[in-house]
Amino acid sequence: MKELLKKLSAAQKLAAAAFLLGLLALIIGTPSNNHSVNVNAKEMLLSTIKTQDRVDVMTLADWLIKEKLDYTLVDLRSEKEFAAYNIPSSLNVPVENILTSDLRRNQKILLYGNDDVASAQAWFILKSSNYKSVYILDGGLNAWKDKILFPKLADNSTDEEKSTFEKVKQISLHFGGTPQLISGGTSSAVTPQSAQVQPMPKLSAPKSPAGGVAKKKKEGC
Repeated sequence: MKELLKKLSAAQKLAAAAFLLGLLALIIGTPSNNHSVNVNAKEMLLSTIKTQDRVDVMTLADWLIKEKLDYTLVDLRSEKEFAAYNIPSSLNVPVENILTSDLRRNQKILLYGNDDVASAQAWFILKSSNYKSVYILDGGLNAWKDKILFPKLADNSTDEEKSTFEKVKQISLHFGGTPQLISGGTSSAVTPQSAQVQPMPKLSAPKSPAGGVAKKKKEGC
């Protein structure tokens, strides 16, 4: 285990600590709950650094455009943050409610917060509780904003970068985003409705019960 920890970067060590602290806080904070969590620390720590546990935002955008329905997208932020903006089709389950939600152990779950911290905590808790297919949106909502809603192209970009940007631009516009052109250190919107600071687009999403928080149902497995 010591050798494994030595190989981790500072960011990975902080992430691993966040997982453990989040799990401990959840257990200590709810001493009366009946959930038992069996943790193999080494196995969990190894799993957290595997790329197959992460889904990048471009892949998610492709799933949404193609209306892929074999997964549940879970927003772990507060109800207030969720109401202000959320990725289309997402369900609001604040991280502290993750084990008392409607989420089932046999469904494919994709988690996101503002970044990877809350997602990693929720992933760790669900995996430790025998949820089979749990994934993290790599970079969370921050990456969604940067790469999907407000992608940027510098004026000195290569032809290949410009070609890639043209494809990303169409995806951005599909989701109500505003692609940006960077010139001389300032940005301008590609679309006519330009502004130096772009507001988050308002997109509708299905509402979950009880003010946006999913409640636990009995599982048949």
